[in-house]
Amino acid sequence: MEKKGSGYARLLWNRLRNSVRSCRVKLRDVKSYRYRALGSFHSSKMPSREMGSNVAETEQMLKEFYIPDYILVPNLEMEKLSYVPKCPVIVFINSRSGGQLGGNLLATYRELLNKDQVFDLGEEAPDKVLHGIYSNLEKLKSIGDDLAAQVENNLRLIVAGGDGTASWLLGVVSDLKLPHPPPIATVPLGTGNNLPYSFGWGKKNPGTDRQAVESFLHQVLKAREMKIDSWHIIMRMRAPNGSTCDPIAPLELPHSLHAFHRVSHTDKLNVEGYHTFRGGFWNYFSMGMDAQVSYAFHSERKLHPEKFKNQLVNQTTYAKLGCTQGWFCASLLHPSSRNIAQLAKVKILKRHGHWEDLRIPSSIRSIICLNLPSFSGGLNPWGTPNPRKARDRDLTPPYVDDGLIEIVGFRDAWHGLVLLAPKGHGTRLAQGRKVRFEFHKGAADCTYMRIDGEPWKQPLPENDDTVMVEISHLGQVNMLAAQHCIAKSVHDPSTPSAANSQHDDEDSWGEDSDEELEERRKFGAADTFRLPEDVDIAHLS
Repeated sequence: MEKKGSGYARLLWNRLRNSVRSCRVKLRDVKSYRYRALGSFHSSKMPSREMGSNVAETEQMLKEFYIPDYILVPNLEMEKLSYVPKCPVIVFINSRSGGQLGGNLLATYRELLNKDQVFDLGEEAPDKVLHGIYSNLEKLKSIGDDLAAQVENNLRLIVAGGDGTASWLLGVVSDLKLPHPPPIATVPLGTGNNLPYSFGWGKKNPGTDRQAVESFLHQVLKAREMKIDSWHIIMRMRAPNGSTCDPIAPLELPHSLHAFHRVSHTDKLNVEGYHTFRGGFWNYFSMGMDAQVSYAFHSERKLHPEKFKNQLVNQTTYAKLGCTQGWFCASLLHPSSRNIAQLAKVKILKRHGHWEDLRIPSSIRSIICLNLPSFSGGLNPWGTPNPRKARDRDLTPPYVDDGLIEIVGFRDAWHGLVLLAPKGHGTRLAQGRKVRFEFHKGAADCTYMRIDGEPWKQPLPENDDTVMVEISHLGQVNMLAAQHCIAKSVHDPSTPSAANSQHDDEDSWGEDSDEELEERRKFGAADTFRLPEDVDIAHLS
């Protein structure tokens, strides 16, 4: 067993030394100013005391986030702490997000915290990281380590990246089936940042200096837990005849959509040579106009990554692509064969066992299945229906934990601009517990889809085959909500009675067989998670 001294003592000494150096520089500036102004250093001691006090307060706050080395790295000597951290955190950062911001943020977090509790997602996958940490926690608890149990109970996760990165981590945490899943805070490092904005963390890329990170950590300490619905997506299509390649290359799929995972062997679609893709989302699934613009943006960024170094440039490029693709003149430049009603037959399930056709207006070119009140950088496509319309159409308020997903349509880019108005909204189509899209042979050979900010180009049937996409409710995850959270919960005391919104996760699967149900109990995001044989599985159930 490797022997280590007090990891926190060394960390504290390094941070204190850096802070003192910083204070000395600032103090010299203050003294110089006072000398010029008063001809004396007479009153220069006050700033030194104030700075010393601020350093002590900062160090005291950072102690609340600290996790000892021996909990993070197996087989190290146990470290005794004189306190229990109130908010121990594991930090995941996509160093490739936000231009240079991701890398800078990674360096700052590693300076402020134990470097072993800060991970670069470009180097280490979150499922393997959490697998190692939770396995080690179980071993430590089994030998009576109370600190390990308290760290696990208080643990919070921070993920810095775009919406796709955040969804990747949410899928991993969901698939691990932990008894007490840690709540997650999101740092907005992407272009749209809908997940962070929904829960009060903002939508602009953050600062990466010590002060900005310390401020964010303080918010994490004060944040409240909030559950949101998880949505499972399963897609089936026949592989091309005579081809060993799957219809979609894995590298073109989002992190949260996983290829080459079949449903049960008895499923007739598998027997007939169909491939199955599955995954999950927490914000939205969209198809059509908006996804095509997003796909063009991502394609351009892959070709010329050097041009996409900050959020403003990204958003400007995004807007230009929307204009150049002709979506402001969609009726003239885009054939009606790409309208949603021409592409797919849509069904929804509102009540257990009762599927019904959803009528899509012929002019709709984009459809969004929305879970959170933020889309395309903070816009709310569903809005707030007035009481009369809500009653007449059997609509409920758009809560994030009611087991219902909102379905909205848009005609063109001009229709999308309506969202900029105070009460603007798209065409409200329905709310449901399940949504199914069935694509048959038509004039279009492909369409564009997107989940949580990550788009792909979807081939459509060439013969008499069917491509099926089905969205279903699958449990919930814990998020951390900051002060300016705009997401609404059915359990909020200020929320009107939402008895009709209560749901049963198992009922949402309706008529599925036991084998299909078992296949849909996970998102596929953490297939590498396996407990070591010497860890008792009862501790995690």
